[in-house]
Amino acid sequence: MPELMLAIALAACIVGVGWLALAMDVHGRQAWGRAAGAKAKRALRAMGAAALVVALVLCLRVDHATMAVLVWVMALAVGAVAVAMMLAWRARWLGLLAPWFGRGSRGPVPASIPDGPARRDPGKSRSRTR
Repeated sequence: MPELMLAIALAACIVGVGWLALAMDVHGRQAWGRAAGAKAKRALRAMGAAALVVALVLCLRVDHATMAVLVWVMALAVGAVAVAMMLAWRARWLGLLAPWFGRGSRGPVPASIPDGPARRDPGKSRSRTR
């Protein structure tokens, strides 16, 4: 049972850090093609903070306070690295954490925004003149 609670705490850290990242304009644009509105940002921040508190409470239920805080901080670090890698690799996937905020009255997300970093077309080569 403690292993399950720690796994849920780790998942809560990843989701919480993801929601906090989506509340930022730049990451909202990466995930959805546009920044979230003011109400959505407040909701994402509140949900992210709540998820991190849930993770801390779960860690405290498993172990004594000093060890629980250490495990929670390590889970936060794992969550932050996981979200950073997702933003660098497939930012659109992060939008799946809150798809109801990505859709709105502003229409669908444009398909022209790439999922990852821009890449050159390998078929096009630069000609060198000497």
